[in-house]
Amino acid sequence: MGRAYDPGRAMRERLKLLEAREKGRAEARAVADGVAETVALARARGAKFEKPAPGRGTRETPYRRQAGLDWLARKGRISAAQQAAGERYGACWRRAGAAPTIGSTLEVQPSRGLAGGPPLNLLLKQALGREQAVAELAGMRARLFGQSDLVSVCDLICGQELTPREAGGGEREAGRVEAVLKVALDLLCLPARRD
Repeated sequence: MGRAYDPGRAMRERLKLLEAREKGRAEARAVADGVAETVALARARGAKFEKPAPGRGTRETPYRRQAGLDWLARKGRISAAQQAAGERYGACWRRAGAAPTIGSTLEVQPSRGLAGGPPLNLLLKQALGREQAVAELAGMRARLFGQSDLVSVCDLICGQELTPREAGGGEREAGRVEAVLKVALDLLCLPARRD
């Protein structure tokens, strides 16, 4: 036969369930508070965030950090051509700076699809892509006449995807950074000279 109904046991199990739910809610509140604090600190440093409207459910939607070029384009401060030029620069900058993966072994030989490491053809393809990106980045920097201000602003905003306020270190320098970036993007929009 089955067990007899024990009201004390049923109450203890119900209490455990309620405690587990409350603990889960408290943890969710702590995570939400931590995220809000992190976002507030990043905003104070100049980062821009987008918070999409909540979906069909009541679940909280995540924050999405806006890249500097996206933020400037949404504010209407740069044109579509300037944004495209900046995105090309940023893609080259990130590709040129990409370091090859280092395995956790002292044997630095590529594998043939085994667990040792990436295949040789993949390593060669990555190296060639990095080399092309370095050459293309050098060409873009030559179009900026090698001016350190123009290059560094493009590296920060297009490459590292910082906002002008983050790149300048505050509101005061953000206007100057934005002005220098616009000049750099205008130069990058010009057709390349063939000397």
